[in-house]
Amino acid sequence: TSAATDEWRELNMRWFEYATFLPLMRVHGQAPVREIWQFGGDTSPAYAAMLKFDRLRYRLLPYVYSLAGAVTQRAGTILRPLVMDFRTDATARAVVDQYMFGPAFLVAPVTTYKATTRSVYLPSTAGGWYLFWTGAAAAGGATVSAPAPFDAMPVYVRAGSIVPLGPELQYTGEKPADPITLYVYAGADGSFTLYEDQGTTNDYEKGSFSEIPLQWSDASKTLKIGARQGTFTGMLASRTFQIVRVAAGKAVGYPSTTTADKTVTYTGT
Repeated sequence: TSAATDEWRELNMRWFEYATFLPLMRVHGQAPVREIWQFGGDTSPAYAAMLKFDRLRYRLLPYVYSLAGAVTQRAGTILRPLVMDFRTDATARAVVDQYMFGPAFLVAPVTTYKATTRSVYLPSTAGGWYLFWTGAAAAGGATVSAPAPFDAMPVYVRAGSIVPLGPELQYTGEKPADPITLYVYAGADGSFTLYEDQGTTNDYEKGSFSEIPLQWSDASKTLKIGARQGTFTGMLASRTFQIVRVAAGKAVGYPSTTTADKTVTYTGT
């Protein structure tokens, strides 16, 4: 029926949104058809929502790949239940339908048909949280009614986070990850390690990779891009970082046409 088709279309679209914040996404197959152009075509809101998340996923590759590098090099994790980051928060320990995607993102999937909001618990943390889509600040230690429109599931970013986004891509090896935009979410100190390697070989197992440490001091409003450690075949000798600060009273959402607060050329020191 038409109603059943609409529900199937929306729930598949919601899965596509959810899968953007997972380490592995596989949406193609044989039956039922599920490539994004099957969901109504260019004029369909479902297609537009999937395309928006697909583009976001490619821009997030520097962040996602750095998480994968941390798993391999330092026994890190990509998906984390809230209890792993907020052990002393009794409410967070009981939440079972939200998770952290790396150190920055709190993801709250939407699984109810036609839902336009959902209840989200924001754990207590220094500096609070920011709604990823708008940059609006939100306090921690509280449950909020988060907007969940057709094209945006609730995603919050923890204060102190440094999130690297690369250029828009059609496929992973289309062009170098340059420039990289560093979104710095003010309100707390923070750090992140940007990991890179050759990308199509196992040379990283032999130590062929690089790491660039990033540190944010909230008191001095200073981002330090540290000396690069390591090297690999094809590594960019020089690159551009565009820094965007998000703060209470300085909301920057995604996507955004905001001009970078500062642009720097980085050569490894």
